[in-house]
Amino acid sequence: MLPVTVIYGGNMQIRNLKLLIKKHGSIIFATALLILLIFIPTGYEGALVYQNADRVKAEVISTDESDIVDTGLIRTGEQRCEVKILGGQFKGEIVTAVNRLNGSLAQDKIFTAGDIAFVVVSHSESEITTVMMTDHFRLDKEALLAGIFLLFLVIFAGRTGIRAILSFADTILIMWKILVPCLLKGWNPVLLSLGLVLLITVVILSLIYGFDRRCLASVSGAVLGIAVTAVLGIIFTDMFKIHGAVMESSESLLYAGYQNLDLTSIFMASIFLGSSGAVMDLSVDICSSVYEVVQKKPEISAKEAILSGFAVGRSACGSTTTTLLLAYSGSYIALLMVFMAQGTPIEFILNYKYVSAEIVHTIVGSFGLVTVAPLTAITSGILLTSKHR
Repeated sequence: MLPVTVIYGGNMQIRNLKLLIKKHGSIIFATALLILLIFIPTGYEGALVYQNADRVKAEVISTDESDIVDTGLIRTGEQRCEVKILGGQFKGEIVTAVNRLNGSLAQDKIFTAGDIAFVVVSHSESEITTVMMTDHFRLDKEALLAGIFLLFLVIFAGRTGIRAILSFADTILIMWKILVPCLLKGWNPVLLSLGLVLLITVVILSLIYGFDRRCLASVSGAVLGIAVTAVLGIIFTDMFKIHGAVMESSESLLYAGYQNLDLTSIFMASIFLGSSGAVMDLSVDICSSVYEVVQKKPEISAKEAILSGFAVGRSACGSTTTTLLLAYSGSYIALLMVFMAQGTPIEFILNYKYVSAEIVHTIVGSFGLVTVAPLTAITSGILLTSKHR
C-alpha cells in the first residue's frame, strides 16, 4: 500500500502545482516582470539636457507682461514672473523667471499669479544665474485623474480590474524601459517591436485567461494577425514611398545626434504597434465566444466551433475597424479642417504624404483586424474542442 500511497500523494502534489500555475501563474509572471522592469535602467538617465541646472517646481507670485507684443493672435516677447522656488537646493528663494514667447499657440504659455510651474534654475556653484519658466505643473492633476480611473476600474471590475491595472503597468514599462531605449540604440525596429508585442500579448491575455488553452488560442490568433499587419505595413510603406519623418517630432531625433536611426522602419513598426491593442481585443472576443459554445455543447466538432467563431468575427469586424479609423483620424481633424477651408481638391488631399501615411496606418491595421477574426476562430476551434483536448 505504501508505494501506491506515495504515488497517489505525488500525483496530487503535481496536480495541485499545475492548478496553481494555471490559476495564479499569470499574476506571478506579470508581477515579477513589473518588478524587474521598475529596476531596469534605460541607459539614458545621465543624458541630461540641462547641465548645471535644476528642474524644480515654483509658485508664481506676480507677473509682468510689459515686454509682450500682441500682433493679432500672435504673442511674442517675454513675460517676467516673480516666483518662489519650491524644491531643490534653492528652495524658498524668491527670484525673477523669464517666460519667452515664440508666437506659437501650441508651445507658448502664459502664467498668472498663484500658478504652480516647472522652472529651470541655472546656477554656478551656489549662485543662481538664470531662471526660465518651462510649463505649468500638471503632475498632480494627472495623478488625480489616473487615481480616479483606477478606483472606478477596481470598483467595477474587481479582481479583473486589478489584473487590467497590472497589464497596463507592464505595457507602459515595456514601452518605456525596453522599446524606446533599444530603438535609440539602433536595434531593428520591426523585429524588436514584433518581439515586444508578442511579450505584451502573452502578459495581457494570460492575465485574462490564465495559462490555459484559451490563452494559447487567443495569443496564437492575435500574433498571426499582427504578423499579417507587419508584412503588409512593410510592403505598402515602401510602395507609397513614405518616409518615417512623417511621424511627429521624428526629425528632432536626427538633429539631436541620432542620424543613424531608420525612421522609416520605425514608422513600419508603429503600424502594427498601434493596431495590436484592437487585435488583442478582437481575439479575446472570438476566443471567448468559441469557448462558450464549446462549454454549452462539449461534443461539438472543431469545424463547427470554427464556423461559430467566423460568425462572431463577421459581426465584430465592422465596428472594430471603424473604431480604428476614428482613433487614427481623430488627431488629424484640424488638418482636415485646414484642407477644407482652403478648398483643397480631394485627390490632392488623399495624395499628401501625411494623409497617405494615415491611410496606410488605418487600412493595414484594419487588415490585421479582419484576419485575426478567422485566425483566432481556427486556433480556438482546434484547441478548445473536446476531440483535441
